Amino acid sequence: MGAQPSVRPLEQRESLRDSVANALRAAVISGELEPGQVYSAPTLGARFGVSATPVREAMLDLVREGLVISLRNKGFRVTEMSDEDLDDLAALRQLIEPPTIRDVVPVIPADDFAHLRTLAQDIVVAAEAGNLIDYIEADRVFHVTLLAYSGNRRLVDVVSDLRSQTRLLGLTPLVESGRLGQSAAEHHELMDLVEARDAEGAERLMRRHIGHVRGLWARPQDQ
Repeated sequence: MGAQPSVRPLEQRESLRDSVANALRAAVISGELEPGQVYSAPTLGARFGVSATPVREAMLDLVREGLVISLRNKGFRVTEMSDEDLDDLAALRQLIEPPTIRDVVPVIPADDFAHLRTLAQDIVVAAEAGNLIDYIEADRVFHVTLLAYSGNRRLVDVVSDLRSQTRLLGLTPLVESGRLGQSAAEHHELMDLVEARDAEGAERLMRRHIGHVRGLWARPQDQ
């Protein structure tokens, strides 16, 4: 992949620590930061174009989330996930996200459709650029924004945590084969269903979408 990891431009509501944590979290999920490998804060700072201090602070957030382990005087080791772990995460997401999407479709204000379309397009743009870190972050923002219409903050936090625990090590082969764009396009398909107020169709699409995460993305692909 030609694209380099980067910290997305800061939005006003987002601190540097949050921005760095989101980029590092996405790097762990995508496998840009490899399971079992140890990384120092200065090395990561140079890689992501920021100083070591916000990296160190952000990595402590990831330690609390179980994504990395802090090693005294060495840095941080990326935790590894078993197939059973990934199956459990996908099963939990299937229980929560599709029915929640079904429930929010009727209540999303039509005035918000344009903004949601922009978020969906951010995913497509990242896929076309082959930037996995931007792709995962844009995907997170889109889905969390949709789920937030439920008005259930705890549900959104639980799903965010489940998503951050996922590993999508098959994304790089998808980029190389050109198939990542197909998955990105599903977000516009979901928006078509949202705008049509097709709650059942949106629920079915979400089940299929999460199935892709476990069935295809979570492990490197040979084909």
